[in-house]
Amino acid sequence: MTKTTDLTEGKASKTLLAFYFPMLFTNLLQQIYTFADAAIVGKALGDNALAAVGNMSAPILLIIGFVQGITNGFSVIIAQCCGSGNKASVRRAVAASVSLSAALSLPITVISLLFLKKMLIFMHTEPSILGDSLTYGYIIFGGVIITMAYNLCSCILRAMGDSKTPFIAIIVSSALNIFLDCLFIFLFKTGVGGTAAATVAAQAVSVIICISRFFGSDDLRLCRKDFKDNFAMYRALLKNGIPMACMNSVTAAGCIPVQSQINALGAVYTSAYSVGSKYINLFMLPSVTAGFAVTAFTGQNMGAKHYSRIKDGVHTGAAIAIVSYILLGTAMVFFPEPLAKIMLNGQETVVLAAGFLRICGKGFIILNMLFIFRSTVQGMGKPIIPMLSGFVEMALRIAVIFLFIPKIGFSAAAYAEIVAWTGALILNFATQQRIEMLWGNIKVSDDIVSQFIKNADKQKFK
Repeated sequence: MTKTTDLTEGKASKTLLAFYFPMLFTNLLQQIYTFADAAIVGKALGDNALAAVGNMSAPILLIIGFVQGITNGFSVIIAQCCGSGNKASVRRAVAASVSLSAALSLPITVISLLFLKKMLIFMHTEPSILGDSLTYGYIIFGGVIITMAYNLCSCILRAMGDSKTPFIAIIVSSALNIFLDCLFIFLFKTGVGGTAAATVAAQAVSVIICISRFFGSDDLRLCRKDFKDNFAMYRALLKNGIPMACMNSVTAAGCIPVQSQINALGAVYTSAYSVGSKYINLFMLPSVTAGFAVTAFTGQNMGAKHYSRIKDGVHTGAAIAIVSYILLGTAMVFFPEPLAKIMLNGQETVVLAAGFLRICGKGFIILNMLFIFRSTVQGMGKPIIPMLSGFVEMALRIAVIFLFIPKIGFSAAAYAEIVAWTGALILNFATQQRIEMLWGNIKVSDDIVSQFIKNADKQKFK
């Protein structure tokens, strides 16, 4: 059975890195099968089909980003309970997270399905790709409950220091996803719908693997009493989860007007922007993963009140971000054309995508650092600041794209990204530094954790 890791003990950098690498491989495999989807669709079905799938990036980020944000928010409370060392409070936090996730999944599914077509029309989606975008989106959004289940399970496991089980789950589901892609597209001729169905089916397998881990752990084996009288925990989870979910969704909402402006330029620009965005999502993985690791690390150490370890964790995360930029950010600057040609066929599209990558690569270190400092603030139990940074990102991204796309064209999309990243980084970095200066007076959701510890201790004597 895979063991959880106590992130409050041992040398901070060594503990964090041991926790980080399985998560990195997990997220890398997720992006690989997302990349495989794009490559198979682009080469087998053409640039228009790829544009249709890429056109769904902003709506998917809006809905799935909300799901990921709220489950990540739940995981901060779980990590703090875990750091406090009280198993009863951990089980109650997990039980409350399961209940809330189940309750939220249905309305999220219904809303996303009802408004998908209106959203795509608002984004000026070309008629030539609208049908495929709708097909892909309806299937992905129809599986929101599976996405919610996977993200919750993996967040719970990460919060408790288990980064290996999600890795095992992704190994299996990645292989299955690529196999089903080829089966549906080449044999059954299902088009982009087959790609979406393959993704949902593979994610369902990930859920099964993660849930099986719960049954093998006493700490995660829930009973009826863990679900009772949890209203205070519901409030704590939602207080932390909703701002993080809003941050993701607001950031995504800022991408929709950008996507709309790109779509208005034509399908060739949509394809180029789609490919550029996919490379950004792939190359930011080391820093995104470092952010997830720092969130869990910070959460557990906040629960244990080991504040000095949090500083060491931030330094380790920042080092990962710098190394990631040296290895990957520079590749965007110096080798954008070969990268674009992996997924695109048309020469004009390749040139556009390469230009986008080259500009974004120059400011990529800003994005990498944003993930570290924003995740630290989240792990400290201060979700409002990251949420506000999402509004800053949205406002700056929209302002730049509307002001400059008439003047400099498609490259305005790349500059909009860099400006948005910079604004969000400044806000989160300033907050993290401010909190470090006030360690002695800081009051986070430890109060909530302590409350549940006291209640759990009282129940032992009843």
